[in-house]
Formats: sequence, structure tokens, C-alpha cells
Amino acid sequence: MSTRTSATRYAKALLDVTPSDDDAAKVERDLAVFADLLQSNGELRQALLSPSVPASARRNVAAAVAERIGMAPTGVRLMQLLADRDRLGMTGELLAVFRERLLDRRKVVRAELRSAVALAPEAIGAIESRLGAVTGKNVAVDAVVDPALIGGVLAKVGGTVYDGTVKSQLEKLRKQLVAAG
Repeated sequence: MSTRTSATRYAKALLDVTPSDDDAAKVERDLAVFADLLQSNGELRQALLSPSVPASARRNVAAAVAERIGMAPTGVRLMQLLADRDRLGMTGELLAVFRERLLDRRKVVRAELRSAVALAPEAIGAIESRLGAVTGKNVAVDAVVDPALIGGVLAKVGGTVYDGTVKSQLEKLRKQLVAAG
């Protein structure tokens, strides 16, 4: 079974036992802190991921770390379960899948917005609203500055690309001129 498949199962189960969006937001923050600690601390990573460390010791260390960062009891139990099953290495992927599932539950879709220059918050808000009207969902925009663009914006929502860049406009104009000539 792939790591993504396992992470999806754990994330789904975790979201199922997290009744409110406020609780889910805390679980997300706690998972993020745990994943960051695991990624940044070599000694912790060694203690939790090494096959030479007994499962009971990994379980105790995972529980202690989870409790120290103020993780909710559900999160502590999850970390213990992951330690028992030698799955703590997938905490980062579990966090990513949990975030995706949480956005789905909130009926929010992520959009990547690329522009040549940084956009004003009002412009991002207007684009967010327009994308929301087009998709029929609430849209959360991640704005990225891409100096390779001449101008305009490029929005990716799921598998759909909305290209309003100067380059694409010029390409359309060129095709029209070639077809007319």
C-alpha cells in the first residue's frame, strides 16, 4: 500500500472523529507542529523513525512530544497508533491529505494565482470572488509572483487553467491575424 493511500485513510478517519471545524483547525495546527518538529529535529526523527528503537519506546516518545505541544487527545492517540504501526514517517503526507479533506469539508477549493508583480489584496479578493462565481465554490487563493510573465494573471483551480496573461492574449491575436491573412 502506498504512503499516500495510508495517509488518506488515516486523514479520513481523523476528520471523521473531529466533529467541528474549530476542532479540525486545532488538529491541523497540531499535526503541522508535530510534522515540523519531526522534520527539523534529527534526534527526534532518529528516535521516532529508527527501526532499532522498540515500538513501545517510539509510542512513548510520540505521546510525550504530542502532549508537550498541546495536541488534543485525539491527536495524541493518533501519534501513538502511528508509532505502533511504524507509520510516523508519513506525518507530513498525512497533514497534506488532512488539509485537502478539511478544505473539501468546508467546500473550499485552492487556486494558484500567478502574476508578474505582487497584486494588491483588493485585486486578489476580486479575483477570488470571480473564481468563486465561476466554480460555484469558495476559493482560497495562493498568490505567486512569476517574473517570467509579461503581465496579466494565470489562475489554476484544480485541473482548470484560466489564462489571462499578456502572452496568451498576444498568441490569440497572432492566430487571428494569420487566419485572416
